[in-house]
Amino acid sequence: GIEVETQKQRFQQLVHQMTELCWEKCMDKPGPKLDSRAEACFVNCVERFIDTSQFILNRLEQTQKSKPVFSESLSD
Repeated sequence: GIEVETQKQRFQQLVHQMTELCWEKCMDKPGPKLDSRAEACFVNCVERFIDTSQFILNRLEQTQKSKPVFSESLSD
């Protein structure tokens, strides 16, 4: 449905942002090839980004499913 398509687009935007962000963070000297230090940096950057996105997506899914009462969600 439409929601799935929207999520796909959002995900692709995320990936695009992540790539640019990590590329700028890790590539001090632009070149056609990653050196091992830049590659390690890039992998770490991407993994952290994915963990964070995954966490956020999970939280969003949970809140959509349960629609908790505000006071209840504060107490856990």
